Amino acid sequence: MKVMDQALRTALDGDAAYRGLVARDARLDGRLFVGVTSTGVYCRPVCRVRTPRRENCCFFETPAQAEAAAFRPCLKCRPEIAPGAGLAWSVMDASRTLARQAALLLSGNPPAGGPDAAADEPLAAVAAVAGRLGVSDRHLRRIFAAEHGVTPLQYLQTRRLLLAKQLLTDSDLPVAQVALASGFRSVRRFNAAFAGSYRLSPSGLRREAARGAAPPASEGMRATLAFREPYDRAALLRFLSQRAIPGVEHVEATRVRRSVRAGLFGESAGWVEVEFAPVRRRSRAAVRPSTASDTRPLVTLRCSPSLVLGAGGLIAAVRRWFDLDADPLAIDAALAELPGSAGLRLPGGLDAFELVVRAILGQQVTVAAARTLAARLVARYGEAVATPWAEVQRAFPAPAVLAGGAAGANVDADPVVAELGAQGIIRSRGAAIVGVARAWPEIAPLATPQASPHALVERLRAVPGIGPWTAAYVAMRVLGWADAFPPGDVAVLNALGLARGARAERIADDRSQAWRPWRAYAVLKLWNSLEPTP
Repeated sequence: MKVMDQALRTALDGDAAYRGLVARDARLDGRLFVGVTSTGVYCRPVCRVRTPRRENCCFFETPAQAEAAAFRPCLKCRPEIAPGAGLAWSVMDASRTLARQAALLLSGNPPAGGPDAAADEPLAAVAAVAGRLGVSDRHLRRIFAAEHGVTPLQYLQTRRLLLAKQLLTDSDLPVAQVALASGFRSVRRFNAAFAGSYRLSPSGLRREAARGAAPPASEGMRATLAFREPYDRAALLRFLSQRAIPGVEHVEATRVRRSVRAGLFGESAGWVEVEFAPVRRRSRAAVRPSTASDTRPLVTLRCSPSLVLGAGGLIAAVRRWFDLDADPLAIDAALAELPGSAGLRLPGGLDAFELVVRAILGQQVTVAAARTLAARLVARYGEAVATPWAEVQRAFPAPAVLAGGAAGANVDADPVVAELGAQGIIRSRGAAIVGVARAWPEIAPLATPQASPHALVERLRAVPGIGPWTAAYVAMRVLGWADAFPPGDVAVLNALGLARGARAERIADDRSQAWRPWRAYAVLKLWNSLEPTP
């Protein structure tokens, strides 16, 4: 039987998985999906519906496996919003690492649709991922099927359909826009794929999906994203608030609002709002008393209409920005000796170029001073953006704006460097900013999800004025490099009670080996330990 054959390929312990399902174990969310043969639906292990009988359950590691076995996604627990696997960097053999990196690339970068998209564009997307990873298409297909139980094309199709399901459920976008945003080249192809996989039309899903009031299409898009508890919201929002550039970002008690420059997720600039939803408890009338206290941790994302067609990439970027796919229990266990609350997250960002420039501005100055310099830079070079909020009015400047004169010209003599100097940015840092802006076409491919952090660090260090600490810090935040350990970090040395110097740095590095592969989280814990108690 097709369903059972697929289930047997997942290498899951069915009895153990069923015990996790009965317990509604949130630790399995995003790592386990259950297909119910009596309904033809697959769910997350935290689904609120009545627990199915063991003999009716098939277990899968990914939604793509479940859909390849002809199961449809649940309309209640919504598998499309589940957190990702949250795997550490390079913790398995090379083939498995490549296969999982390929899956993350396909998840985070759904191909753009549109009237000019090629008919074989999904094949081109898979070929591009293979080229990115340095392997042949055939080898990628082989290792991908061995690791995930489905082909790359099946995986990509599932990601597109789940993104479409999310947009249909959480927004009032026209079906044509949902199709394009999900990577389909035409509405006809989209309707056929959706009905073929889910046995439901897009409009039918809208009628049946239980949802709150979605924003009108003219007001942009809303999406719901899940994560694993514990989550130290206060620490992450405090980190972002301390570094928020006036006019670009605004951080409140439970949400972050910011602008997005043109070219990142759409041709025009726009805005996003990310808010932690209040904890919702299950109705006691709907479930057994033993599960009535279960919670569903959620984040709500809103964005401007100008960013809707880049929804797939934007959602993936927001997940990295707020580290929503992290495995907090594994991280906390590895760092139990360090101070701090449980559920610490590694803050990322939406704009890699912006993070590089901000890291340069932060060299050898306080966080507050770096923020002041960034505000001056934005006031001089940033683009005006229309947003719903008075606190967010400008976008961070694009690389081309700060690149100054022609490539190959003397950077130190560039007029942009002189203008930055007038803003209080010393010449060496101004030259580094212009150097990064000129080199950005080469750096940008290295600053994308699942790129090698070592390659990014090496390329950044080739820019005069960027040292090893700055390069490692950028890789930590841009790539979400969980094992980053910026060398010679003064705050880390202070937190460990070490003096400055080469010997102290060696001692700190030796101690950090016990924290691998979560050293970046250890760095954050040590930084936080030096702050006054909020």
